[in-house]
Amino acid sequence: MATLAQVEVNANGLKDGTPVIRVENVHKYYDLGETKVHALRGVDMTIEPGEFVAIMGSSGSGKSTFMNMLGCLDKPSSGRYVLEGTDVSSLEKKQLAAIRNRKLGFVFQGFNLLSRTTALENVELPTLYAQMEKEKRLARAKEVLELVGLGERMDHYPSQLSGGQQQRVAIARALVNRPAILLADEPTGNLDSRTSVEIMQIFQDLNDSGLTIVLVTHEPDIAQFAKRTVVFRDGKIRHDDPVRKRPRAAEVLKTLPTIDE
Repeated sequence: MATLAQVEVNANGLKDGTPVIRVENVHKYYDLGETKVHALRGVDMTIEPGEFVAIMGSSGSGKSTFMNMLGCLDKPSSGRYVLEGTDVSSLEKKQLAAIRNRKLGFVFQGFNLLSRTTALENVELPTLYAQMEKEKRLARAKEVLELVGLGERMDHYPSQLSGGQQQRVAIARALVNRPAILLADEPTGNLDSRTSVEIMQIFQDLNDSGLTIVLVTHEPDIAQFAKRTVVFRDGKIRHDDPVRKRPRAAEVLKTLPTIDE
């Protein structure tokens, strides 16, 4: 397995003290017929390079809208979103797509792997849009698959992999373009407790190597693996607190029953 130190973290030459994410007085409205939904209500947040932030909140709290905005999948109705020093609030769709591919890595609850392509081919996919030479694409994909412990499963199809292994492929795919930020939306939602802890260990190791991570979860136990927890309610941030005791995944695994038990 490759070491985390071997994977380059993309900081894009940020100056000392420059946040990787700065959100200023952001509002978001949706028109649903005659109803106008105020999904975000004056949200302010700063995320520094190397942070690991867990976003929590009940359904309708605004957390999913906020994550879509961070992922450049949606734009604020008003306010500013500055990503690595660039105000992306008013960029056009094509510009936002370029930002997503270059700066952001995404991990989803449902893995979103292509069923008829191997693990290696799934991981290579984002590099096709990066104008990268074939040999470099292949080497980069192999590197990140080894990083997540799937060096011996590169030629397997998703149907030949467990849920935890599929999520590892998805994480490798998110890392292959060496993003500045990893955004994870309920990444353990389809996994059992033991596999969830193993996946969170990967996130912790990546964060310890310098990668900025923002994670959405509804599970307090999963949020404890982060360094900071932000709770949304009614479109506003209600709590923004450091995690007092960040658990070590290996210690948590010892307390979980084995499958045979």
